[in-house]
Amino acid sequence: MARDLRGWPTVVVVNRRGRQPSGPLTDQYSLGAEIEDAATVLRGFSDVRTLFGWSYGGLIALQLAATLRVPHLIAYEPVMAPFGAPALPDLRRAQDAGDAEAIVETVLGRVTGMGADRIESLRSQDEVWAQLLRLSAPAYAETHAINEAGRPESFAGAAERVDLVVGERNRGQAPYGTTFDDVARRVPGARVHVLPGQGHLAHLEAPERLAALLDELGSGGSGGRPVRDAA
Repeated sequence: MARDLRGWPTVVVVNRRGRQPSGPLTDQYSLGAEIEDAATVLRGFSDVRTLFGWSYGGLIALQLAATLRVPHLIAYEPVMAPFGAPALPDLRRAQDAGDAEAIVETVLGRVTGMGADRIESLRSQDEVWAQLLRLSAPAYAETHAINEAGRPESFAGAAERVDLVVGERNRGQAPYGTTFDDVARRVPGARVHVLPGQGHLAHLEAPERLAALLDELGSGGSGGRPVRDAA
């Protein structure tokens, strides 16, 4: 998706903990550790204009912007507690077995509620499935951290501008659309945008369309509605 961005002079992709070439999650892993990591990265640059996060990364960005000034924050389908908790035992078993296929199948089936036909469709897309397997290792720890973090009263109080994006297929639907609405209610003044025809995996299935929306938002385009009207 980052390669499809056209409206940004510089783009930096952060490999979070548990993703090569970054280090392991460690026994002290938590949402707080992710927030501090992100703060450290931001402090390493002289001029960060926009921070973008997807899913759990969106939650990290929104929590970070509660205390650290961010000129512009964009989050695609950010999640918050409670999210995916019933799947934690199955994720733990798959993790202990080192079974990446089982982790991905559990996330898609138990966490997202995706049907078997849809999962098989993703499995048939070699590049998409390979990316899901590559990113699967921290799924248990991250889902656990989301639920351990609780439910703050508000997000992104230090952000000057916040754009929240939800895929059209998930709008108002559990789990991603409903947790999105929970987040949106906690970001006063944010604007909500809908990405037509897409779901949670837009960055893999339609990266050029998500990139085009980010380009529009980065250039000052709006098209969204205030949270109070959209939630």
